[in-house]
Amino acid sequence: MTCPASITTRFKPFSHLARPREVIRQFTPNWFAATMGTGVLALALAQPALNLPGLHAVAEGLWLLTILLFVLFSVLYTARWVMFFEEARRIFGHSTVSMFFGTIPMGLATIINGLLLFGLPRWGEGVVPLAEVLWWLDVAMALACGVLIPFMMFTRQEHSIDQMTAVWLLPVVAAEVAAASGGLLAPHLADVHSQLVMLVTSYVLWAFSLPVAFSILTILMLRMALHKLPHANMAASSWLALGPIGTGALGMLLLGADAPAIFAANGLPGVGEIANGIGLVAGITLWGFGLWWMLIAVLITLRYLRAGIPFNLGWWGFTFPLGVYALATLKLAGTLHLGFFNGFGCVLVTGLALMWLIVAKRTVQGAYRGELFVSPCIAGLGN
Repeated sequence: MTCPASITTRFKPFSHLARPREVIRQFTPNWFAATMGTGVLALALAQPALNLPGLHAVAEGLWLLTILLFVLFSVLYTARWVMFFEEARRIFGHSTVSMFFGTIPMGLATIINGLLLFGLPRWGEGVVPLAEVLWWLDVAMALACGVLIPFMMFTRQEHSIDQMTAVWLLPVVAAEVAAASGGLLAPHLADVHSQLVMLVTSYVLWAFSLPVAFSILTILMLRMALHKLPHANMAASSWLALGPIGTGALGMLLLGADAPAIFAANGLPGVGEIANGIGLVAGITLWGFGLWWMLIAVLITLRYLRAGIPFNLGWWGFTFPLGVYALATLKLAGTLHLGFFNGFGCVLVTGLALMWLIVAKRTVQGAYRGELFVSPCIAGLGN
């Protein structure tokens, strides 16, 4: 007995694609958002506040999965530039897809952080030089995204306020994520001067990113007040605003914690104590601002759910911003020793894990069928 053609097609890999090579031709940086979401969940599950049996092993497994995905996506996207160069270069003129270049360094940052959290206990201090090299690579990519993508917005792309979404944040926030990673890595460097260089660089990266991100948030609030919510395809973008706020809080907390020892070792003890206090106050303040944005994002998401939200890779926007905000919350819990932050942080991580399960399942299904391999910047071109 033979199966109907429709059933056979349904279970055939890449059934939505004309041919398998379309996986490469249609591959976009949007996929690196999956490495961000998976990586931040790994980091969140490994926090001391969630001290459950077997959870650290799950977290380490997710980190290894993040590495695998990052390598796979890097190979596929490089192959696209090699095999379909003229089509690949169209991304620079696309007003939305080009923003996702920022997901590449942010995905790499979660791998670097995992080297310290998982690699150090497993492989020892030998992973620190590797993490340092990867961090400087991450910094270079983040700086390039933070300058070149806005420059193309100003010179090559077509934008309007009514079509604006929070994806504008993606290229500029990458530097802020690198700053937070620098805060984790700096104390592990053997040379005190290198520690100071990384710490100061991280403060610069934080300032390079946060004011620009807050400028975008200001415009975003005006856009939503005047033109209401974007199309349901961009529903997850409402959570992206939480990203720079949560990362900003986490970065200041981490850098402030490093500052006393590193500045003192370099002959500036007073500066370190000031930086520590500023980091804590700034972290608490930004956390409060993030709470407002998170509540707004929840209400907006509930509004979208009434009519249904079509699945796309943008759903990964539900994960990373929530993850960094959860990490900032747990960092405050460890610093202030207040039970509220500890309990609320655990709730946020639980929500993050549930959302990751939903998005990951839908992503695997969509990737198997091939329906998620769509490059808007070449839409309409012949096959």
